Amino acid sequence: MPKELKQEVLEIAVIGSGFAGISSAAYLAKQGYKVDVYEKNPEIGGRARQLITENGYVFDMGPSWYWMPEVFEKFFNDFGHKAEDFYELQLLDPGFSVVFGANDVLNIPANFEELCQLFESIESGSAESLKRFLAGAEYKYKIGMEKLVYKPGLSLFEFADKDLIKGLFKLQVFTSFSAHVKKHFKDPRLVALMEFPVLFLGAMPDDTPALYSLMNYAGLKLGTWYPKGGFGKVIQAMKIVAEKQGVKFHTNSAVTALEVQGKSVVNLTSAQGTKPYDGVIAAADYHHIEEKLLNHTHRNYSERYWDNRVLAPSCLIFYLGVSTKVARLNHHTLFFDEDLKQHAHEIYKEAQWPSKPLFYVCCPSITDSTVAPNEHENLFILMPLAPDVKDPETIREQYFNIIMDRLETYTGTPIRQYLDYKKSYCVSDFITDYNSYKGNAYGLANTLMQTANLKPSLKNKKINNLFYAGQLTVPGPGVPPSIISGNVAAHQLIKYLKK
Repeated sequence: MPKELKQEVLEIAVIGSGFAGISSAAYLAKQGYKVDVYEKNPEIGGRARQLITENGYVFDMGPSWYWMPEVFEKFFNDFGHKAEDFYELQLLDPGFSVVFGANDVLNIPANFEELCQLFESIESGSAESLKRFLAGAEYKYKIGMEKLVYKPGLSLFEFADKDLIKGLFKLQVFTSFSAHVKKHFKDPRLVALMEFPVLFLGAMPDDTPALYSLMNYAGLKLGTWYPKGGFGKVIQAMKIVAEKQGVKFHTNSAVTALEVQGKSVVNLTSAQGTKPYDGVIAAADYHHIEEKLLNHTHRNYSERYWDNRVLAPSCLIFYLGVSTKVARLNHHTLFFDEDLKQHAHEIYKEAQWPSKPLFYVCCPSITDSTVAPNEHENLFILMPLAPDVKDPETIREQYFNIIMDRLETYTGTPIRQYLDYKKSYCVSDFITDYNSYKGNAYGLANTLMQTANLKPSLKNKKINNLFYAGQLTVPGPGVPPSIISGNVAAHQLIKYLKK
């Protein structure tokens, strides 16, 4: 009998090495494809890169909230591993703190009964309201995370599922998140506490579907965790998993062109040269891929379409090394001592620098001694900001001092006197480093008209072997959704290639 001909191994290119890119690469390689990942920066990780200074600080440059641990666990389980094989997770207690005033601070306990007691101490009857609210949120979480987020959003028939149809009313897709919260709580501090997670989704609570109360369940019931060593450890762990499957990473390798013949991408050009591929996952900025790498006849969307999207915020970030310990901060501290609605209005409606900004401080050195020298503090400070605004150094410094005035007053520590490292990061940096559309930090806002199938399509409609992954397509912004997006995009490409 003649020997069987050896089947040719198909080659896939993945553009971008953030969570979505690494995830898609790993799943593709597991199915036997030869996968190359192209990253324009010197190191992988996208927004989850780390900044390591000469004087001993390790800063997570982007994500700092580890929610939905089962999504990370599922990724590692799919490759025969556990998260604990690579890094240690610590449950934070308190999970986070919210500062409403100098002596008005809510520390959110990890224990749910303690959380109920805290709510009851603020508003009579609110403990029972919290239980009811989170019971509904748990249902949404289970349906959302087990069914909705794994759908590619390519057809309405994907939702012809008896559980989804039966539970459509309970999912509250057409109910305002803000209205839903205010049915359960009256005290403005509790309302702000329940509304804050949707800021991660990039829209005002009034414009966000109540479906996303699933975020409250994630934060208040499943807990806020921290991977020792920072999010860079998660990226490195996923890279190890991908490389075990045979994935090759190419850094300092910006992709400059995609050559299309007929309805297929056939060649990719990067700093490494031009190479033929059988399929492509675009896990870099969606708009950049379309506008810079594709001819206009091969794009899904026009410039007008993109300009009309509601983007999640950008942000002004400061990475600070402080040569003394700082009092009164927890690992995550939210400063809500100014008007949330006003700040949100200046992000989404007026698109201007905020007049009285809210901000967030992450102090991982409280939890992890490896991210700062002994008796020093590592501070990551983030102020949400409208995308597409000018961000010269003079304005960054102006806001640095606004934030520092409030932070130093609250902590009683003259932080500016003890700085031994300082770096700012803002709109123009997101554009330079990630080709981020209008300098957004989180992708598209999860408004009703930008949910599920109404997001930019996971598939290029004119090129059969080009699929998109990441925060500008389904399921949406955030680390867990990006990991899932890579998974879904990979399996859609596999499905096409196996036809």
